[in-house]
Amino acid sequence: MHMHLHGLSMSLKVVNEFERAVIFRLGRLVEGNPKGPGMFFILPCIDNYVKIDLRTQSFDVPPQEVLSKDSVTVQVDAVVYYRISDPVTSVTNVVNVNQSTKLLSQTTLRNVLGIKTLADMLTDRENISEMMQTTLDQATDPWGVKVERVEVKDVRLPPQLQRAMAAEAEAAREARAKVIAAEGEQNAAVAYAEAADIMAEEPGALQLRYLQTLNLISAEKSSTIVFPLPLADMGLDQITKPFGGGGAGDTGHAGLVHRGT
Repeated sequence: MHMHLHGLSMSLKVVNEFERAVIFRLGRLVEGNPKGPGMFFILPCIDNYVKIDLRTQSFDVPPQEVLSKDSVTVQVDAVVYYRISDPVTSVTNVVNVNQSTKLLSQTTLRNVLGIKTLADMLTDRENISEMMQTTLDQATDPWGVKVERVEVKDVRLPPQLQRAMAAEAEAAREARAKVIAAEGEQNAAVAYAEAADIMAEEPGALQLRYLQTLNLISAEKSSTIVFPLPLADMGLDQITKPFGGGGAGDTGHAGLVHRGT
């Protein structure tokens, strides 16, 4: 839209709420704050302007091959969130602020991760993200850019290293399992010794244990079990003598036969 004021032609321009216009007149920056939001006027053929978007923008950092502090090569990618904090500086101090921020983020990612070990990369991503955000924010401040957030997305390991780490973790789990089993055997041995002492004081307790074990075995499998019981300890030797028990070949035991179903 063009307007004529006292013989001077002016052009009406509009920018959105989230935009600002940096105006140049005959190649020189017009003093004052950027124009917008809303309407503003420029002089045709004399003024030109650049619209700057103030909204937060994001981009993916392509996967970067990084050599860690402990000499392991990994591929790492990230995502960066940033916005233009100073429209004038972003136009006058750098040719392409978006492209420059993307390229700088790639080198920053490699530099930050190069001083970290593989274990740090896998377990301390939050600290790495904060370091990247601080480093990028300081580097892009002269460009009028505010880096708001950096997130490390993925750390990809070589297949050979993945297999080696899996084998190491499995060996560690097996070692812990053996230690736990050995501790269990030790505790069980102490408990068995205490139980044996108690049963030695009460002979009848051993017979009850016999019967309990027989009940447990018969409930699990169908089988025939012959379980020796010392009759003398149970007080049954007097009952069996009238039937021929207690002879020269008598051992003082009776066989209890159980046939499972």
